[in-house]
Amino acid sequence: MFDLKCIVTIVERGKAEKIVEKAKAAGATGATIMYGRGTGETEAKKFLNLHIESSKEIIFILSDVDKYKGIMDAIVDAGKLKEPGKGIVFTIPITNLIGLHHRSEFKSDLDL
Repeated sequence: MFDLKCIVTIVERGKAEKIVEKAKAAGATGATIMYGRGTGETEAKKFLNLHIESSKEIIFILSDVDKYKGIMDAIVDAGKLKEPGKGIVFTIPITNLIGLHHRSEFKSDLDL
């Protein structure tokens, strides 16, 4: 088992670069940004009277468990995620990791 978490952040399009910069300053070693489209826009406008952009950026950051909290705090601050409609952030535990060959501690039994 790896001591890693994947920090997933979903924000309005155009916000990811600033958030990734702050995450790197807090200890993240890299990030992947993907594009998506939210499907809850109609419901959010109807019930919460908020404008929520349907074009999204999804940020994935792998972090050591002992470093993820500081990175996540930087993401929340940079993205103003405590404000309604700004986005969400959550973590996922990592298992069965393949592909980080530059870090010897991540060589798994699958490499045999």
